[in-house]
Amino acid sequence: MAKLLVKLQRYFRRKPVRFFTLLALYLAAGSLVFLHSGFAGEPTVTGSQRGPGAGEGPGLPYLGVMQLSRGFKAAVTMPEGGRRHGPWFKSTSKEPAERGKGGDYGSSRSRALRGRSGREKEEDRARYIGCYVDNTRRRTLRGVSFFDYKKMTVFRCQDNCAERGYLYAGLEFGAECYCGHKVQAPNASESECNMECKGERSNTCGGVNRLSIYRLELAQESARRYGSAIFRGCFRRPDNVSIALPVSQLMLNMSVDKCVDFCTEKEFPLSALAGTLCRCGFPTTLFTLHEREDEQLCAQKCAGEEFESCGTAEYLLVYQTQVQDNRCMDRRFLPSRAKQLVALASFPGAGNTWARHLIELATGFYTGSYYFDGSLYNKGFKGERDHWRSGRTICIKTHESGQKEIESFDSAILLIRNPYKALMAEFNRKYGGHIGFAAHAHWKGKEWPEFVANYAPWWATHTLDWLRYGKKVLVVHFEDLKRDLFVQLQRMVGLLGIAACQDRLLCVEGQKDGNFKRSGLRKLEYDPYTPEMRKVISGYIRTVDAALKLRNLSGVPDDYYPR
Repeated sequence: MAKLLVKLQRYFRRKPVRFFTLLALYLAAGSLVFLHSGFAGEPTVTGSQRGPGAGEGPGLPYLGVMQLSRGFKAAVTMPEGGRRHGPWFKSTSKEPAERGKGGDYGSSRSRALRGRSGREKEEDRARYIGCYVDNTRRRTLRGVSFFDYKKMTVFRCQDNCAERGYLYAGLEFGAECYCGHKVQAPNASESECNMECKGERSNTCGGVNRLSIYRLELAQESARRYGSAIFRGCFRRPDNVSIALPVSQLMLNMSVDKCVDFCTEKEFPLSALAGTLCRCGFPTTLFTLHEREDEQLCAQKCAGEEFESCGTAEYLLVYQTQVQDNRCMDRRFLPSRAKQLVALASFPGAGNTWARHLIELATGFYTGSYYFDGSLYNKGFKGERDHWRSGRTICIKTHESGQKEIESFDSAILLIRNPYKALMAEFNRKYGGHIGFAAHAHWKGKEWPEFVANYAPWWATHTLDWLRYGKKVLVVHFEDLKRDLFVQLQRMVGLLGIAACQDRLLCVEGQKDGNFKRSGLRKLEYDPYTPEMRKVISGYIRTVDAALKLRNLSGVPDDYYPR
């Protein structure tokens, strides 16, 4: 063998061209084999198998992952080709010159009708208030502005204004977006807002020096800001107002800014405008901020700013300042080892991290985790490093759903969320981090349909398993927690065996968002769920609803239907 190798070596030294030719052919053949194996077939996605009987309840068959998964036809859409430019850019010098040409005024009536139908679809996030005059020297909406002369849409403008905390979003000239906290111009005729949006012909985006303005009806109150202050609402003056709001200042030239600045300087988290009197204080049992009144009762113009409301002597307009309410910020480990292990169980994407934040503020004790997440530890969840059986934390986060894992806990808070929202939240977390968002390419690529095919069945089996194997389970719906935080948090704290302090719970309401609650303002401009996905997920919802009712619990919230 050695002699043969020596002969080959001498041969190729004399004929180097042949050597390199053979080497090139060998590499080419290897490449072809590799390419062939890559395209030979598509991988199949299967769910994780479970032991039989999981999730079984009285009168209900076992709905394991493998049985629930019906295999969506993952019609994979390839990402859009080419480089995608950012949506916002300043206009070039030739853009303003086009203003003089105006729009197609002959079809303004039909466009207005189309615009109204589009506005009806936007009601969940914004309310159209009318067409307004705009002036290039003195803008009607004086906040941030954006331009997109190719792809401007009503949604895009609303979304960008809402993310920055503005109350109003206005569209002009079919391609310009303006944000603001107040409308500082008179109304114009609806026929003057007659230009189609550059990115959606079915909607109207203002006109020449005319704004189509929307008031942002945000799902999260905390996003309704006035500068650095958060709008809390209109409230009747409390009986013991001098005790409830102990600091006050007469301001003949009253404005929202002046009152908020005054209370911030005095280090109070609440600023209450009562006509020409500015009051400051904390949310307490004397002034809970739970019974909101119609904002029209507070709609008295400010003496120092005619486009703002400053409340009245009887009805106070309340803002939350940037001063942190420290009554609920102290947290520590349990002073003695817990006698029982309490799970905070949820399907991924159901708001578990947010619920942990609320529980820590309400009880003053750290929560633990079945896992370890360094990013959560660095953000203040100090119980993250403890072993989940350490007994030093008030409850344990877990997404587990096997019988053995569930029976390891003595009781549980089971957090359930609308599967359509939970799946999207978990997909965003998987590809964008705890408060980030998945990229457009992930939604349009193969990742999303594969994710739904695997995770949607798990949403159902997770709840069914905890209902079957959990020893003492308190069911909390994420939607109810958002809608009525005070009452639901009282229930959760009660299961944990902690005497809830009323003032502390009121403090939590003011600090409820924390650092790990994803903003609900950034939404996809389309529904990512196919009809087939919705059909299968609706079946899972009905199964969970039936399982809850069989245990004399309230079924899933009404807003899970229809889809």
